[in-house]
Amino acid sequence: MTNDRRRLIEGMAFLVAFGLTIPAANWLIGHVGTVCAPNGPCLIPVAPGLMAPSGVLMIGVALVLRDLVQRRLGVGYSAGAVIVGALLSAWVAPPSLVIASGVAFLLSELADLAVYTPLARRRLLAAVVASSLVGLVVDSIVFLWLAFGSLTFLPGQIVGKAWMVVLTIPFVVYLRRRDERLGLEPA
Repeated sequence: MTNDRRRLIEGMAFLVAFGLTIPAANWLIGHVGTVCAPNGPCLIPVAPGLMAPSGVLMIGVALVLRDLVQRRLGVGYSAGAVIVGALLSAWVAPPSLVIASGVAFLLSELADLAVYTPLARRRLLAAVVASSLVGLVVDSIVFLWLAFGSLTFLPGQIVGKAWMVVLTIPFVVYLRRRDERLGLEPA
């Protein structure tokens, strides 16, 4: 298999996974948690004494997948996936969550670009971690404020998403090493 074909196939797989994390996160917020507030989010514990809306499970992974989509296919594809993901969310979540998550993802995408793009060619792992940290803060603030009018769960959101980013690090390291071995260049 040629490197161009491999990049396209992997990029499309990352793109589909990224696009599906948005509706999955929105569905989780309304249906899965150790506590579900009436007319509010379902919450999960992310650290001792910290709770967060359960969508953090998907969003931390989404932030890394977004970087991998950009690495394989380019910036335009990841922005398009945010729009498609928001549209798919309309089938599984109330409009307030759909709008909040769509706006939050688009703004965190811009923050991600500012951090990930300059670092990605030289230091993939540093680019993914740094851009994910910036993206998760922007995403959390915008999402919580638009969806719930409150930043009450901000510490839990940040910790929960950070845990998910940390869990993806071994995969990013593997991917970087494999890319170097195969001579696979970013898009």
